[in-house]
Amino acid sequence: MTLDGESVRVLIIGDDPLARGGLSSLLSATASTRVVGQTAAPDELALADPTLSPDVLLWDLGQDTRASLDRLRSFAERGLPIFALSPDEASAVDALSAGARGAALRDIGAEALSAALCAVARGMVVLDENLASTALRRRLLPAALPERLTARELEVLQLLAQGLSNKLIADRLGMSEHTAKFHVNAIMGKLSAQTRTEAVVQAVRLGLVLL
Repeated sequence: MTLDGESVRVLIIGDDPLARGGLSSLLSATASTRVVGQTAAPDELALADPTLSPDVLLWDLGQDTRASLDRLRSFAERGLPIFALSPDEASAVDALSAGARGAALRDIGAEALSAALCAVARGMVVLDENLASTALRRRLLPAALPERLTARELEVLQLLAQGLSNKLIADRLGMSEHTAKFHVNAIMGKLSAQTRTEAVVQAVRLGLVLL
C-alpha cells in the first residue's frame, strides 16, 4: 500500500535514540514505507523541507508517556497524521484522545506497523486488535449512549470514520460546511468524545460503524 504509487514517508519521533534506530531498521525491511528522518524534538525539524515532507509521524511514547503525550497533543494540532507506539494499553488510549489517528503496542511487527502507517496516512483510524478488545472497552466505552444518533448524524459518522473533513462531508451529503460541522460536534457530544478520532473509536466500539 503506497500513496500515489510511492512509499509512504515516515518521520520517527521519540526520546530514545536506540528505539528510534530500531524502528527505522524495522521499517527499512518493508517496501511500502520510507523513513525520512528521526528526532526527539519535532519542532527542531524544518518539516517544510521537501527532502523530509513526511506523510505520517510515527511517535514512540517511550516510558515517560506523560511528557510524550503533552508534546503529541500540541503537535497533533498541526494536521499531520500521527501513529503512536505505546508501552501499555492505557497510554495508547490516551494517545488517541490526544489526537493520534492510530495506536499500537511497541511490540508490533514490521508488516503490521507498515500497513498501519499507510492506512493512517490515507486518513484512516487504526487500532491494534488487543487495544480494541481490552483498553478501549475499559477506557472509552460509556456505560450507555446517553442520546441516540439521528439518521443524518449516522450518515455523517460514516464519512467521519473515513477521515473526511467537514467540507468533504458537506459536499458528499449536499449540505453546508457549517451544517456538517454542527453534526460533527453533536456526534462528539453524544459519544462523550473530545476529538474526532475518539468519536470514531467510540463509534466502532458501539458497533455504529465498521472500519
